[in-house]
Amino acid sequence: MQPLTEAVSRRVVLAGTGAAVVAAGGRPGVAGAAEAGRPDVDGLTLWYDAPAADWESQALPIGNGTLGAMVFGRVGVETIQFNEKTLWTGGPGSASGYDFGNWREPRPGAITHIQEQINDRVRVAPEEVAAALGQARIGYGSYQSFGELVLTLPTADAENYRRELDIADAIATVEYTAGDVRHRREHFVSHPHRVIVVQLSADRPGQVSFTVAVKLPANRTATTTAMNGRITTAGALTDNGLRFEGQVQILVRGGTRTENPAGEVTVAGADSATILVAAGTNYGDRYPEYRGADPHHRVTADLDRAAKTAYPSLREAHRRDHRGLFDRVRLDLGGRMPHRPTDQVLADYQGADRALEALFFQYGRYLLIASSRDGEILPANLQGVWNRFESAPWSADYHTNINIQMNYWLAGPANLGDTTAPFFRFVEALQRPGAETARTMFGNPGWVVHNETNPFGFTGVHDWPTAFWFPEAAAWLAHHFYDHYRFTLDDRFLRDHAYPVMREVARFWLAELVTDPRDGTLVVSPSYSPEHGDFSAGAAMSQQIVWDLFTAVTEAAGLMGDEQFGAEVGKALKQLDPGTRIGSWGQLQEWKADWDDPADEHRHVSHLFGLHPGRQITPATTPALTRAAEVSLRARGDGGTGWSKAWKINFWARLLDGDHAHLMLSEQLKTSTLANLWDTHPPFQIDGNFGATAGIVEMLLQSHGDEVQILPALPSAWPAGRVTGLRARGDLTVDIAWSAGLAHEVAVTAGHGGRITLRNAAWAIGSAELSGGTAGAVHDGDRVTFTAHPGTRYVLTST
Repeated sequence: MQPLTEAVSRRVVLAGTGAAVVAAGGRPGVAGAAEAGRPDVDGLTLWYDAPAADWESQALPIGNGTLGAMVFGRVGVETIQFNEKTLWTGGPGSASGYDFGNWREPRPGAITHIQEQINDRVRVAPEEVAAALGQARIGYGSYQSFGELVLTLPTADAENYRRELDIADAIATVEYTAGDVRHRREHFVSHPHRVIVVQLSADRPGQVSFTVAVKLPANRTATTTAMNGRITTAGALTDNGLRFEGQVQILVRGGTRTENPAGEVTVAGADSATILVAAGTNYGDRYPEYRGADPHHRVTADLDRAAKTAYPSLREAHRRDHRGLFDRVRLDLGGRMPHRPTDQVLADYQGADRALEALFFQYGRYLLIASSRDGEILPANLQGVWNRFESAPWSADYHTNINIQMNYWLAGPANLGDTTAPFFRFVEALQRPGAETARTMFGNPGWVVHNETNPFGFTGVHDWPTAFWFPEAAAWLAHHFYDHYRFTLDDRFLRDHAYPVMREVARFWLAELVTDPRDGTLVVSPSYSPEHGDFSAGAAMSQQIVWDLFTAVTEAAGLMGDEQFGAEVGKALKQLDPGTRIGSWGQLQEWKADWDDPADEHRHVSHLFGLHPGRQITPATTPALTRAAEVSLRARGDGGTGWSKAWKINFWARLLDGDHAHLMLSEQLKTSTLANLWDTHPPFQIDGNFGATAGIVEMLLQSHGDEVQILPALPSAWPAGRVTGLRARGDLTVDIAWSAGLAHEVAVTAGHGGRITLRNAAWAIGSAELSGGTAGAVHDGDRVTFTAHPGTRYVLTST
């Protein structure tokens, strides 16, 4: 294992016997792995010895943020199912109508009536509240499959078959031998060129032959033509008239290429062939029409540009683009993948396979890169960018009571902050429809969104009693804006994006909070702990989310010079019920009243929001609440859906219990992970993948408080290892090497200057007084504090 200090070019020793602080010139925000050259890709490939028989559990995903494809790797008739993220039914123009979820007729006093019922009766059944405040959802829609690329190949028995996905290069490959010919197919989705790419080749000339066709679902009208090696299919969804167009260009070396009247293209006797796919719709993220330009010119331009680029150049541009993000972080837990197919490795997993766990970590990063990229309109949805259904599970939408938030937990700490741009754009686009919902439903300024939303500004309600009311969602979404600022210290982002969003959400809550007659505190009413229990006033999650919002706004207002508004929010914060009570059996209460059942194992553990992703409850600042959170978490158990297990990884890491965090990781891999390593609810939901990756980071590095904690929840299953390129709040990039369970080397690159404090258990062993040097470094027990300078890399070595 290479020591981190080998990359240091200039040293100034600042420490005494226990620890050394070394300053070295370097670039801010650049991981050590990138500086050391191309990382080792060993252990970063999913591979199988048979074609996929099932889309959900076996096919391999590739994507570029907007386009996604699933590779089956079949030999006789191959199917490549593909998506374009803006292809949705529902919304304006829907055959069933559309109302953004807003009440279709005025309901004066409806919310006040429920508040009065709660004051009188303390708890009100969800069905009663839904009857008063909900309504049947119309025109909501669903994410769609664009279609299937069907390749009919010469039928032959295949030998020496291998299907793989190299997540370091983001290329899926299929290889097999038919007769005496070795065939190879490569697949990737290029972000620079905005196309799906399939390359077919063989180890002998003239052996590439196939017919390619495009198959579309039945819920649309379309015309398909083939001319000059290009298949064009264009039409509109039957439900809402959303226009779409897909173009497929087939390029060949040698052999022949012919088109037929059915809109298919046949290639015979070629040395190699390249298939390029571009697709788009006329969706636009502008309220209230949600329509843009016809996709024809953009799709044609994308395909023409890609077609003029040689395959090796397309491949290298894609690879370089992907690696520019993926290579920022390396994780070595000391394991090595066995030479067995990935599905077998997963089936054999019994809770201790460091190589598989490291692969699972990086797979989450791969999936986020593939489903959310800068410059795109929509963020990763419940299924990322992949879906084969006309009516997807939960519409493959944007659930805002945890799921879309969990999608992006890993972005900051796992050094993929660039991928958040579509998320922020999407949330900003919700403000106009959300302001209308706030005005018509609540009579409030600001904006709001409830339990789930779609690409068409659905910010209102439906009528599922346990999952229709969650006005705190906008505040949780705003949390990500401020957290992005805390990671980057980007003042322009705070001024132009984060603070305006946060401020408007805070305006809504300043108007919406009511005084609780029981104790005079400000509470959310009606309040509902997601998908669980009765309606009440001041449920823990509601209060903790508003506490998180108001705390962030008061901090940001000071930075923005908005003192008057900051003071108004600060005053409300002092009156706010914080949502943190310890109940009769030592638990953190889920509701303001002590209703918790110690036998309740519900999948949602919403009342621990203040522990994670919030910063209200920490072992250092609130030990009693931390102990109560642990009691609640133990009572909930280690079961649940895939995403629930992923959240519990993060909870246990924040409780500094690395072994229990690792147990939850192992439970997720054993019981909630499919053969292609997708998370399953069931069915497939991608948030569990993202949440697990975020949880692994929390085990290795935490920075939500005022200090950067090194290996705060390292499990005993990972006694030695190395990670480079993680990010900490304060614009810090952190590399860690550890052995015998202790970090012996820590490197920190500062993007901004300022005083920082690092905590590492290894520094508390023996005497480690800091002496001499620069930056006023102070060593106190397990803490080292010093002033960092922008662009400087500091290495701390334990002895």
